[in-house]
Amino acid sequence: MANKVEIILENNVVITQNDTVKEFVKNSTGGHCSIVVGDVHYIVIKDSKKTPLTLEKVRATAGNISRDLGKRKVNGASISDDVLTAAYKDLDKGSVLTAFAEGWDLGAYQFAKYKPSVTPFRTELEVTGTSIDAFINEGKIRAEATEFSRDLMNEVSNVLNPTTFPEVLKENFKDLNVEVNVFDKKKLEEMEMNGVLTVGRGSMYPPTFVELVYKGDESKPLVALVGKGVTFDTGGISLKSGKDLSDMRMDMGGAAAVSGALTLLAKMKAKVNVVVLIPIVENAADNTSVLPGEVIHYKNGLTVQVGNTDAEGRLILADALIRAGEWNAEYIVNIATLTGAVVNALGTELGGVFGDEELSAIMKKIGDINGDFNWPMPLVDAYDSSLDSDYADMNNISSLSVAGSITAGLFLRRFVPKGSKWLHVDMAGVMDKSKDSGYYAKSATGYGARLLADYTTHISK
Repeated sequence: MANKVEIILENNVVITQNDTVKEFVKNSTGGHCSIVVGDVHYIVIKDSKKTPLTLEKVRATAGNISRDLGKRKVNGASISDDVLTAAYKDLDKGSVLTAFAEGWDLGAYQFAKYKPSVTPFRTELEVTGTSIDAFINEGKIRAEATEFSRDLMNEVSNVLNPTTFPEVLKENFKDLNVEVNVFDKKKLEEMEMNGVLTVGRGSMYPPTFVELVYKGDESKPLVALVGKGVTFDTGGISLKSGKDLSDMRMDMGGAAAVSGALTLLAKMKAKVNVVVLIPIVENAADNTSVLPGEVIHYKNGLTVQVGNTDAEGRLILADALIRAGEWNAEYIVNIATLTGAVVNALGTELGGVFGDEELSAIMKKIGDINGDFNWPMPLVDAYDSSLDSDYADMNNISSLSVAGSITAGLFLRRFVPKGSKWLHVDMAGVMDKSKDSGYYAKSATGYGARLLADYTTHISK
């Protein structure tokens, strides 16, 4: 196979002047095909008139080509900016260049750390043209940030845990304009983060809490990004059951999302003012674990009866929301792999967004553009009383057998600081993919990194 390929369109004369080649391309399935004409290896982007052209389609096409060529061990591929402009002529040229570079790198992503027989291979992309470097560079940075989130989610729990996670974050941000503050168990006791302390009680790894501070422009409103960092979720005493629970190492997907988002913002030198808050625990079953029925006293005076230890994410996010109030954050977004109920509602292609309705609509529009698709969900006040407890201000689970994602959002709403504009993103259904497709590998998605970064940038303008 050739060491380098050229990417062209279906209407290129190389294709149209040869009836045999033209027919071969026409009858090939998928959005692109591979063909050798003479001594030249071409990748042909097919003309799709069946679906609207979007930036997500640009990313998906680039990802599919990148993965295809990587499997063929092709060293490099080149494409002219004029070809991309012609292929997606109804879209903004700069956005197309960024999306193609982003999709290309993400499509090549592999997590093969524990497969000695696999050597990851990437086909290098060369885009030719003038005044395009900034757009290509942005695409690469967006991919790098999302890949960092993917790496965090894919990592195994004995390697990434409450003790090591903060060190990974320190290393990631050491050359960026980000302040990293790590609070250990003793400090958490002083700060009265009793939800974090209670959930992490049964683990061999003491709980931690990480704050990442980025002051790209202190004149902008402070945005707090809160990510659930459960590095493994056994369910605690309310033990989970299932054939394979290994994906529960991804229960820190929210923490991965906010970490990736700040990576993107910092590398782009965004004019934003952000604090990232990450409570980190392992929810383990042990003789020291929290038992159902225990009551947690929170710093803001609220008390919570633990009805089910497998509803632990909201217990640690409550502490983080209280902390966001101490920071006087004007905007707060918390993101978490919180409920299986949101998967029943929205499936595996959309995250659910709860909270401020106007901001939820903005979040949806941002996701429609950048590929982190989401849908506004209601917080139904009539369900709020289902969280009532006979022994505390509230229970961590609802008495209803339905609307689990909504009642989880209602629980979190009780801890939102007054005056803050708040959104809650439930990403449980979109944390990973079951097969390779577009710019996604069969592994963690890195969902939320781009969504939260773009949202923060938008509301900071």
